[in-house]
Amino acid sequence: MRVAAVFVPGKNRDRLLEVTKSLARGIEAQGHQVDLIDAGRDFNSKLSVYQYIALGTEQTTFFGGRIPSRIGEFLKNAGVVGGKKTFAFVIKKPVGAGKALSRLMKVMEGEGMFIRFSDVVRSAAEAEIIGKRLQI
Repeated sequence: MRVAAVFVPGKNRDRLLEVTKSLARGIEAQGHQVDLIDAGRDFNSKLSVYQYIALGTEQTTFFGGRIPSRIGEFLKNAGVVGGKKTFAFVIKKPVGAGKALSRLMKVMEGEGMFIRFSDVVRSAAEAEIIGKRLQI
């Protein structure tokens, strides 16, 4: 199955990239083909050809759980994403990660995406374990 591991960086691109790569390794261990997409740089990527989408980001503020506003814009321009099975994740921060995850899920559901699983990811090692256990 073709899987897109999409990440939308806020301020700390390197940590989110590391976590997303680890998640992709875990999914590949299940035998799926995974493409890594940086939505901050590859703004015109199309997700229509993928059967499963893992979408992650980080909160942009310390309090309040705000997420990058370009997530909605990216999904609107990403082709047909409605009805796709997805995994939503955010990077763990001391405060507000749960609220950030809730906001990410709301944006994804607004585009018609079907969220099968969501999580707050603490480390790259945990992301790889999650990738191996995802029901794709």
